[in-house]
Amino acid sequence: MRVSAATLAVLNPRPVAGRPGVDPETRGSVMVIVLWVGFGLVSVALYFAHSMSLELRAADNRVAAIQAEQAINGAARYVGYLLSELDEPGMAPDVDASLYEAVPVGEANFWLIGRGDDADTLDLPLFGLVDEASKLNLNTATLEMLELLPGMTAEFAAAIIDWRDSDSEPGSGGVEDDTYLRLNPPYHCKNGDFESVEELRLVYGATLEILYGEDLNRNGVLDPNENDGDVSPPPDNRDGHLDPGILEYLTVYTRAPQSGSSATDSTSATGSGTADSSGTIYDVTQTNRTEVITLLGEQLGEERASQISQQLATANDITSVLEFFARSGMTADEFALVEANLGAGTNQLGLINVNTASEAVLTCIPGIGTENAGTVVAERLSNPEGTCSVAWVADVLSEEAIKEAGPYLIGRTYQFTADIAALGRHGRGYRRVRLVFDTSSGTPQVLFRQDLTHLGWALGAEVREQLQLARQLWR
Repeated sequence: MRVSAATLAVLNPRPVAGRPGVDPETRGSVMVIVLWVGFGLVSVALYFAHSMSLELRAADNRVAAIQAEQAINGAARYVGYLLSELDEPGMAPDVDASLYEAVPVGEANFWLIGRGDDADTLDLPLFGLVDEASKLNLNTATLEMLELLPGMTAEFAAAIIDWRDSDSEPGSGGVEDDTYLRLNPPYHCKNGDFESVEELRLVYGATLEILYGEDLNRNGVLDPNENDGDVSPPPDNRDGHLDPGILEYLTVYTRAPQSGSSATDSTSATGSGTADSSGTIYDVTQTNRTEVITLLGEQLGEERASQISQQLATANDITSVLEFFARSGMTADEFALVEANLGAGTNQLGLINVNTASEAVLTCIPGIGTENAGTVVAERLSNPEGTCSVAWVADVLSEEAIKEAGPYLIGRTYQFTADIAALGRHGRGYRRVRLVFDTSSGTPQVLFRQDLTHLGWALGAEVREQLQLARQLWR
């Protein structure tokens, strides 16, 4: 077969000087292709390397989140243990504050976000348990008490009363079904007790400003974004003072052991603790106080009990434990021996712990009000050792004020909130859960659990800065 000269020329190109048998254009094309292939392989390698880096970081974050969740579970068990080992029923655990802050659980840590008398002036969170009895009970507070809360409006207070009452007739300024059924979507007025404070969001007239105020993350601290005007949410007046909203002052869980019942299901300490080892609560409002006098005789002696009985012989209108003390002639030390076993009537719902309630809450109590709330708080702060009872209040209030305020006051707490924030390793995986514990039956029980992670960072700027410095060291 013959091959033409042209075909031979294509199949056998002329050799180039120095590079025999290779055409420059062909060599250039091959080089470009090789470069593109190399670039593609490098790009694919970088892409997968980046993907693996992101996956590794995501996996590390998932591990940190799991660690934080387990730390919260550990914190819940820890709080349950503390509340089960109380020296006296109704008293807060007496532990070092360091056991509430940055408590290690493996590679994770947890914090218990607390409250204090001066929390609204601090830019750093306080740590500890939150006393639920330091708040007003939504199901027992009167209209007048609710109206005195900071940030409350008369219309919203009336709507709260109508939401919880059993009738369908609106009170003065309140609303019932005819208003709720016009909403979009429509729903009925509950006409029953509140089951949680978050239920307030369903009450007509509820706004974020009334409920949360400036404390968007509900940690009781004035964070930077809560003191910058309109720069970032929430709206605030930039006055350097925290306006927390009414949720800070409200609860639905407060309940003390009723008269005739046992305050604990186990044997309690005696001496300066519980007077009666059975933990039975005796009613001081009854005209016949035989059981109370017997209790006094066991702790103070028969002679002293007889003297107190004579002192109370004409006191047939006593309505509270505080008034009982004020009219009995007992000393504060004597009263401390029996207070844990004293109650007033059968309705022990919604009593407010005068030893932990804020000035804002104390202002709402009849007999204290704006005239005496500041004095009560000042006395409490000046004598912290004596504020484990209601006895000291008798030195602050008049007889008339004691008569009026006494039915609302108690010196103990049987429900505590553990507001737990936790971080996994390397300060990641932030989680926050709120748990309400009830100790009124002796054994701590969890009444309520709420995930607050969505509210954002609640540990303050200082903890964040410390974590950032630690991360730099880890790197």
